[in-house]
Amino acid sequence: MSGLCDPPGAAASPPRPPLSAAELSQELSAFLGYPEPPQGLPPPSSPPPWSQNRRALLLLRCLPPARHAALQHLRGLFDEHVCAHLLHREPPGTPHPPPPPPGSLPSVSSLEDSIGEVRKVLGDLIRANPSAWAPAVSAWATELLGQLSSKYAGRHGVPPGASDLNELLQLWMSCAATRCLLDIYTQCLASMSSSCPDSCVDALLDTSVQHSPHFDWVVAHIGSSFPNTIINRVLSCGLKDFCTHGASQSGELWFPSPSPDKRVPKIASVVGILGHLASRHSANIKQELLKLFHDSLGPTREQHQKAAVPFLLQLALMSPPLLATVSPDLVRSLSPQVLNQLHHHFSTFPREELDNMVTVVVHLICQTSAGAFSLLQFLLDTAMPATVITSPGPSPSDGVRDACDRLLLLLLLHLQKLVFNRPSPTLGEPSSSSSSSSPRPIPFLDALKPHIRELCVGTLKLERKRFLWQHQLLGLVAVYGAPHSAAEAMGHLLTLAHGPEELALAPQLYAVLSSCLAELLPATVQLLVRHIHAGCLPEHHLAQLCHNLATLAQACEGLDATIPTSMAAQLCPALAQHLPDFAQLLLHRDAAVAEAACQLLASCPLPGAIPPAHLMAAIRAAVHQFFLTLRRAWGDPNCFGGAPGLCHSSRLLSRLSAVSAAATKAVLQQLVEGALRGANAELFGATDPCGKQEEEEEEGGRRKEASLLDINRRSTAAVDFSGGVWSVFHAGVIGRGLKATKRNTPRAPEQVAHNTQTFLNLLLRCCRASSSSPSSSSSSSINPEAAKAVAAALVEAVCPEAAGAELLWPPEEQSRGTVERDLRICHRFRAQPLLFPLLHFIAKGPPALCYCSVLLRGLLATLLGHWEGSRESGTTGSAWHLAASCSLVAIMAEGSLLPPALGNVHELFPHVAPFEVHLLLLSVWDYLRDNHPLPQKFTFQPKQGLFLRDFSRDGELGKHLAVLHSVLHKNIQRLGLLAPRFRP
Repeated sequence: MSGLCDPPGAAASPPRPPLSAAELSQELSAFLGYPEPPQGLPPPSSPPPWSQNRRALLLLRCLPPARHAALQHLRGLFDEHVCAHLLHREPPGTPHPPPPPPGSLPSVSSLEDSIGEVRKVLGDLIRANPSAWAPAVSAWATELLGQLSSKYAGRHGVPPGASDLNELLQLWMSCAATRCLLDIYTQCLASMSSSCPDSCVDALLDTSVQHSPHFDWVVAHIGSSFPNTIINRVLSCGLKDFCTHGASQSGELWFPSPSPDKRVPKIASVVGILGHLASRHSANIKQELLKLFHDSLGPTREQHQKAAVPFLLQLALMSPPLLATVSPDLVRSLSPQVLNQLHHHFSTFPREELDNMVTVVVHLICQTSAGAFSLLQFLLDTAMPATVITSPGPSPSDGVRDACDRLLLLLLLHLQKLVFNRPSPTLGEPSSSSSSSSPRPIPFLDALKPHIRELCVGTLKLERKRFLWQHQLLGLVAVYGAPHSAAEAMGHLLTLAHGPEELALAPQLYAVLSSCLAELLPATVQLLVRHIHAGCLPEHHLAQLCHNLATLAQACEGLDATIPTSMAAQLCPALAQHLPDFAQLLLHRDAAVAEAACQLLASCPLPGAIPPAHLMAAIRAAVHQFFLTLRRAWGDPNCFGGAPGLCHSSRLLSRLSAVSAAATKAVLQQLVEGALRGANAELFGATDPCGKQEEEEEEGGRRKEASLLDINRRSTAAVDFSGGVWSVFHAGVIGRGLKATKRNTPRAPEQVAHNTQTFLNLLLRCCRASSSSPSSSSSSSINPEAAKAVAAALVEAVCPEAAGAELLWPPEEQSRGTVERDLRICHRFRAQPLLFPLLHFIAKGPPALCYCSVLLRGLLATLLGHWEGSRESGTTGSAWHLAASCSLVAIMAEGSLLPPALGNVHELFPHVAPFEVHLLLLSVWDYLRDNHPLPQKFTFQPKQGLFLRDFSRDGELGKHLAVLHSVLHKNIQRLGLLAPRFRP
């Protein structure tokens, strides 16, 4: 050392033997003024003199072997500046150690000048010979930064590194000393990036291990400056360190261990650095991780790259953000070729290591959320057994399929343990109920919640093993996300299932969920009803949903033995609570939806107590659906309705009529009114459905404008002139002749007969469903109250102005004031053939026919007028009037309005002259005038369960049979055999 500063020309001293490292360090320390080599950072209260810093810089320039001691000496300079910088930022009054004597510390400006000189000298040395200086200087700079960050971490005004990294970065970047060290390290890394930056990156990793998290701000700053270099080299150095310390230990190091292993010190630092860079450089991290994975499978991989997959698994275990960053792209890159390479790569691993790896993968899948559904589809596609029809291109080998199959089974088993070890959720309480310790989330299942519909669609495809896996996973997601996910899963299965095999999956899922979830089916039905009101379901899905619910509800009555009764027992009451919601679907514009809703309502039991408003709305919708189905069934042979639709509609109406007496009356009234009104009347052979002639005509394709004459004519026709002998009605317009009636295409007689029989059968079912009396079970009679309701509806539909009129038979003089009304009644009976079967139906429930007295009077009066004006012609020219006369008398006889002897006169009508028909009908009129058709004349007979009339209590019958006997005597040669039928 003495020859270093000797002046030129001085005598050379004898040569000294080479010094050891310890002796050289002692010499340099004495030269710099230290009694011993400094250990760590000197205390800030005893800084080295300013001249000693210049000596250290001189040694760096002139004596490279002394760089270690010189750099060690310069630590104090940076430590002193950091201390001064923090003291300057502290507010007044902050307690701190007593300051040194005045004059012992240099000023902050002089310290910054010294730091500037150090920055310049080290920068020149690095530029001159980077391979010699960059490794040592970078290690010194990072170690010093780590020591300073840790030493002053608890100082007042220094934020914690883990809480606010940005604030900490701003603090240290405002300090000239730490900023100078960062610049020095950045220059070292930049100078070595093209050759071999491993030494610089190793120094960063080593320091990060020792001083994390206080050193994180340094890593964040450097990584942001050199993202590609840092990420690539950090991964490379971490992989080498992992391979050196752990690869030779049979994989024990990376078997699930979310916390870092002490034998691999750099793994935590790698995770921390990548975690800091993930916010801004996630694309670079993803690219480097995928590159590391694919390079490890290549044929030219290095020895340490064989441990890349275990290394990546360990990184993923320790850092869920890294797993979320790389997992979607990693799954997309796993082509069949890559999978085969991966299988070949691990074929040489011991069985224990492979089991550990599968366990790790299962754990990672449960903890991943990004791309979870895509990952599931990849596993399902890969694990599916090979089919005979193979797609072109490479396909996974059998070993890959078996491995993926085993992975799926272990995944489902692990998810089942995680789900059922959590607190049991209930549908009555929210899943996030207050508890002492909230259950741990399962990210994989959380990510699958938005894909419940896709899981249900995949399950319903019934693809061998695939649908079993998806069905089991669907149950786990439903239990985990209860109550909403469970109801949603059941709702999708009930909506999307086609056929009994697919529909059977819903009861199977219910069997799994019902053991841990109460009130599942009511919540499911409520969710489906909300979807219906919101219009979320397409029409074909809505129709399929109603059909599936009806199929399940049939198990309540034992109609379908393939459906578990436990599910049906829970489903039927839930459906019954939403009667108004499903009844609205009967009015849906789509025929399939309306028909399926009718099938559903006809299959599920009705609630015991239904609000009147809801009941009336359901009845109106059901009646509308019945006639609509009847029109479709006969209007188009290939239509959707047909016989099944009529069966469901009839069954629904009979169920609604059995709810209460008011419901029975409403059903019968709606049916009668509907059958006689509008286009429905055409189903039963009506030629004028509206019951009146067309008031307006079409001329040249355009409807006439409204005129005052038409308005007056309509108003006049509605006025009641019963108080006098004058009656005004309009048969036509002067100059145009009679009004043209609306001509409809007549229906086939067999079609009309079938429709009429179907309608009457429905009326009979509704009447019998409303009562349990013995009379309701007889085939020859119906419930009197129900028949009375039909009679009231019939009168109101045919002649509304006469509804509620007197039942007494008026004298002949008084009947002259109702000519217009009688003609209108007769016109309705002639235009609508259904009216006579309805009267016959009413007659089977005596004394209900009494309430149709106004219709009987009007019709009989019109027929009397017709036969009186047809004395010269035969009965063959009045076919309808003859049939009407026979039907009218037969109906009154069956309804016990006429005695048997007089009630059989209709048998004579086809064999006698028109004037004789008039005389016989006039005898019937006289009898009814003397013996009014009143309900009070009927007496209930308990043994027979019927209301019967005792004609012996009426007046003398002989005077009303005189005309009858005279007609028989006159036509004795033809009617003699019928004479015994007309004895009193």
